[in-house]
Amino acid sequence: MLTILGFAMIATFLVLIMTKKMSPIAALVLIPALFCVAVGQGAQLGDYVIEGVGNLAPTAAMLMFAIVYFGVMIDVGLFDPIVRGILKFCQADPMRIVVGTAVLAAIVSLDGDGSTTFMITVSAMYPLYKRLKMSLVVMTGVAATANGVMNTLPWGGPTARAATALKLDASEIFVPMIPALAMGLLAVFVLAYVLGIRERKRLGMLTLDEALAREPEPEPETVSAGTGTGTGGKDRLRKGTGASAGGTGTGPGASASAGGTENADEDDEEFQGLDPNRPTLRPKLYWFNAGLTAALLTAMIMELMPIPVLFLLGAALALTVNFPHMPDQRARIAAHADNVLNVSGMVFAAAVFTGVLTGTGMVEHMADWVVGAVPEAMGPHMAIVTGLLSLPLTYFMSNDGFYFGVLPVLAEAGAAHGVSPLEIARASLAGQALHMSSPLVPAVYVLVGMAKVEFGDHTRFTVKWAVLTSLVVLAAGILFGIM
Repeated sequence: MLTILGFAMIATFLVLIMTKKMSPIAALVLIPALFCVAVGQGAQLGDYVIEGVGNLAPTAAMLMFAIVYFGVMIDVGLFDPIVRGILKFCQADPMRIVVGTAVLAAIVSLDGDGSTTFMITVSAMYPLYKRLKMSLVVMTGVAATANGVMNTLPWGGPTARAATALKLDASEIFVPMIPALAMGLLAVFVLAYVLGIRERKRLGMLTLDEALAREPEPEPETVSAGTGTGTGGKDRLRKGTGASAGGTGTGPGASASAGGTENADEDDEEFQGLDPNRPTLRPKLYWFNAGLTAALLTAMIMELMPIPVLFLLGAALALTVNFPHMPDQRARIAAHADNVLNVSGMVFAAAVFTGVLTGTGMVEHMADWVVGAVPEAMGPHMAIVTGLLSLPLTYFMSNDGFYFGVLPVLAEAGAAHGVSPLEIARASLAGQALHMSSPLVPAVYVLVGMAKVEFGDHTRFTVKWAVLTSLVVLAAGILFGIM
C-alpha cells in the first residue's frame, strides 16, 4: 500500500505543477500532508516535517548566502569581462546563444555546485534571451542538463556517494567513466546546437548592433521552443536602455539596482542589461573580489569548511569591503531579497515533501518494489539495469536515498551474478543529467526562479532531453566496456 501511495503522491504532485493547477510551493506542502493523513500517520506529520527541515536547513542557508554573495559580485562587476566575451561570441545569433549557454554552464559546473552554476549562467545569458524573445525554457533546460552531466565530478556529490556506499575509491569509479561522460556532454552541445537552430528559424538572426538599434515593438506572448512560427527576428526585438553593443547583461538576480533604476517598470528592467556606468561597480576592488571568489571556490572543493559557512563568511566579507556604508549594504541585500525568499521558501517546502516521503517509509517500499521487479534473468546485466533505474529513481528520490538506500541492494544483486560493484557504481551515474531537474533538487529552484520560468514549463520541456542525454551516457558506457 505504501508503494502505491508513494507513486501516487509523486504523480499527483507532478501533474498539478505541470498543469499549473497549484504552485510548486503549495504542492510541495499540501500534497504530502494529505497523503501522510491518508496512510494513517497524520499524527506524525509534524515530526516528519521538522526532520525534513532539519536535513535541508544547511542547503537553504547555503542558497540564501550564495545568492547574496554572487548577487554582490554581479553588482560590483566581477563577471562583466566573462559576460562580454560570451556576448562577443554569441552576438544576436540564437544558435550561438544556446550553445554559449551550454558551454558556460559546463565550465562553471567545474566548481561542483549547481546553484553557483545556475546563478552565473542565468545572470550572463538572461538579457540576450529576453532581448531576442528567445524561449527561456531552452536556457533553463540546456543549463540544467549540462550541469547534470558535470555533476558526476568526484566533488560534485553522486560519485562520492556511490564510492562511500559501496566502499570503493572515487577515482576508480570516475576516471573510467570519463569517455562516457564526455559523450554525454557532447550530446548536450549537439542538443544546444539543434535547439539553437530551431530558435534561429523561429526568430531570425541579427547582429547585436542591429538588435540594439531596433525600435520597440509590442511584446507577443512567449512561444516555447519549437512551437508556433513566431514573427521575424527583426520585428520581435526591442530597443535596450543603458546598454551598448559591447555591453553585458544581468539576470533578474541583480534586478534594476544594477543600473540604479529601482523605479523603472518591470519591462524596462528586464531589457536593461548591465550598465557599464552603474553606481554599484567597484573597479578598484576587482582583483580583491576575484581573489575572494577563487579562494571561496577552492575552499569549497577542498572542503575546508561546510559550504553554508563558507558562503556566510564570503557574503559578509564581500558586503563589508565593497559597501562599507550601512545604507549601501541594506540596499544590496534588499535588491536580492526577492530571490532569497523565493528559493529558501521553495527549499523548506521541499522539506515537507522529502520528510513525508522518507518518514512514512514510502521511499523504502518504492525502492524495494522496483528492485524486486527486476527479473532474475536480468541478473548478469545488472549494470545496465542499474543505469536504467538511475533515471527514474534519482528523479523521484534524493541522491542520498538512491545511493545509500538502493545502490547497495543493486550491487548485492549484481555480485550474485558476477557483476562487479565498480560497474554498478559507474552505471548509477547515468541518470544525473535528469536528476538535476528533479523537484527534490534545491538548485533547480534557483535556476527557474532567476530565469522567471514556471517549474512545470521547465519540467515539460527538459525531461525528454535530459532522459535522452542520460541514455547517451549509459549507451556510451556499454559501448566502451566501462560497465
